This record gives sequence, C-alpha cells and structure tokens, in this order.
Amino acid sequence: MASSQHSNGAVDQVLVEEKSFARILTLNRPRQLNALSFEMISQLLDLFIAYEDDPSVKLVILKGKGRAFCAGGDVAAVVRVSIEGHWNLAADFFGKEFTLNYILSTCKKPQVSFLNGIVMGGGAGVSIHGRFRVVTENSVFSMPETALGLFPDIGASYFLSRLPGFFGEYCGLTGARLDGAEMLACGLATHFVSSERLPLLEKALTKVDVMDPAVISAIIDQFSEQVPLKEKSAYHRMEIIDKCFSKRTVEEILSALEQEAAKSTDVWLAATIESMRKASPTSLKISLRSIREGRLQSIDQCLIREYRMVCHILRRDVNKDFFEGCRAILLDKDKNPKWEPANLEMISEEMVDKFFLKVDDEDWTDLKLPLKPYSVTSTAASKL
Repeated sequence: MASSQHSNGAVDQVLVEEKSFARILTLNRPRQLNALSFEMISQLLDLFIAYEDDPSVKLVILKGKGRAFCAGGDVAAVVRVSIEGHWNLAADFFGKEFTLNYILSTCKKPQVSFLNGIVMGGGAGVSIHGRFRVVTENSVFSMPETALGLFPDIGASYFLSRLPGFFGEYCGLTGARLDGAEMLACGLATHFVSSERLPLLEKALTKVDVMDPAVISAIIDQFSEQVPLKEKSAYHRMEIIDKCFSKRTVEEILSALEQEAAKSTDVWLAATIESMRKASPTSLKISLRSIREGRLQSIDQCLIREYRMVCHILRRDVNKDFFEGCRAILLDKDKNPKWEPANLEMISEEMVDKFFLKVDDEDWTDLKLPLKPYSVTSTAASKL
C-alpha cells in the first residue's frame, strides 16, 4: 500500500488500494473511531461515482482501521459549525452524506463492507445500503441518535422500517446495541465471518473478475458461519417488541412496555424503558414518525425527507435538543441533557409536523439527488 502520510504531515482519511478488479477502501481515522469527516464523505462520494462507470472496477471492499468500522458522522464538528451561525454549512455535510448513501444504495458495483467493530449512525449509512455486510464477533451496531436529540438519519428510516416486525422501531427509538449474530438474524448483515478469517476472505475477493453478486456471495459463503443468538438477545423478545412497538404513538409504546414490566422480572424491559426515558422526547416522536413514513417510501424519498428534518434541527427553528444533547454527551460530558420540551405530553402533532415541512428560507432547497434508475436490489431490502 502506498504511504498514507503526505509531505506536509497530513494523513489520508480514506486509504485506497487497487488489487486487480477490486478496490479496497479503508476508513483511516482510528483515534476518532473512523468518524466520518466532511473530507471522508467527499472522497468516498467521488470514488464511488468514478467506480460506477469504470470497467476496471468490479468490486469495492470497505473497512475501517483499528477497533471500529465507523462510529458515525463527526457530529461534534457539525455542531461547532452550526453554533458559529453557519447552519447551512452543517446542512451541506448532511446533504453530501445523504447523497453518498443514495449512491451506495443504487450502485451497480457490488460493495462488501467488513463491519469488524463499532458501526453506528453514519457508519451504518456507508455500509447497510451496500449489497454485502459482513459482521464478526466484534461487531456492535447502534443508531443512538435519540439520546443526542437527533433521529436515525442516513436513510435509516428506509432500512429500519424493513426489518422484521417492529424491530426497526425498537432499534431506532432505544438506540439498542446489536451484536453480529443479531445483525445477521434481522437482516442488517448478510454474512458472519470470524475476524481472523477476514484477511483470507479479502484475498479471495480480490481474485474476482466479475460483478455477479451470486459469485461474490458464494465466495463469502465459504468463509462464513452460522452463529447462535445469545440467550439474552433482544431478538428472542420479538413477541413483546411487536406487541409494544407497533403502537401508534410513543406514549402508547412506553405505556405498553411499562405494563409488560409490571408483570415481569426481565431486566431487558427496564433497560428499554430507561433508554427511552433518557432520550429527547421530541427526538422519539419525530423518529417514530420518520420510520413509519419510511415503510411506504423509496430510499430517495426517505433521504429527501430526512434532509428536511435535519435542516430544521440545525436551524433550531422548532427545537434545540440536538445542541443540548451534543453539549451534554459529546462536549461537557455531564450526561445530563435538559430537553425542551421535557416530556412527551408537551409535544403536539403540529410541532412534529414542522420537522417534515420544507424549510422556510429563500436560500434553502430540497436535497437534489443524482438522477439514476432506482434499484432496490442493492439495498438492505434485498435480504429482508
């Protein structure tokens, strides 16, 4: 591999290797758990657009350096820019990120992501939309946005809403952490390969000279294994999850969970209730609405709607919870956000509606995604 160090001391945040017909992209900010910077998103977008029409590229492998695949977008940087009064620059970050999510979901070239370690938020955005998602014993998936005053974005309303039953609502509202076996069981992952075998899998994939997903899948199958769910897995609780998270409102979901907890000693129920009680009430409400709308929308419709939602959050025109959540969890780290409104009952349907409307600003436009034939086969839905 070429050196990642430049003469000026700067380091490439995405490393690129060319091996025959394969391109291996490595997210290279290990100290930041490979959190996606604007530079990384821009580079990935440029690379995937170039690969789409390059006949010498037939497969793209995406992985992370260090103990994380990708812990999400660099939210702290986005918040700093917004606080300084440049909400539109922060919106550009999300706009470019969502465009990358769309390119990945519609890409003709098979993408194989090695999710060996943490994969959260924006990390899911650069992998789950691809065709093959390989997890290991080290994989930890979470969409923790409601604890930050945000909502599961990056097209998550598309792939969460297509998980079995109401498992997507559960993951999106609680920020629950899933391991590799759970990701495989619910369809977020396509294969489980032990981490020590990933180098062998990578070597085998670099010998591929076709784009046929069936051929690539067969190669990954040779290295993959079936793994049992742990006894305490939330996936064993699908009956309760479907019963509670199918309710129409967040209040009814919490009420149903509390009724179950009253007649059970299951610590999972108490933890689920606690995670929702700690989250931003506004975030819970807009997240539930977003996932429910996502069930009936295509990936591009989901991303365009999520972009509207995130612009309202950055403008602080309806609610300031995202900035308070980032202050409490990422900046001051007192872990004691003061949400406003502080409880679910104070949030009207009209307040929720505002997040889904176009932004009232003459310089603002809806997200413009590149025109290309939409293909559902290359998204997470292909395995669900």
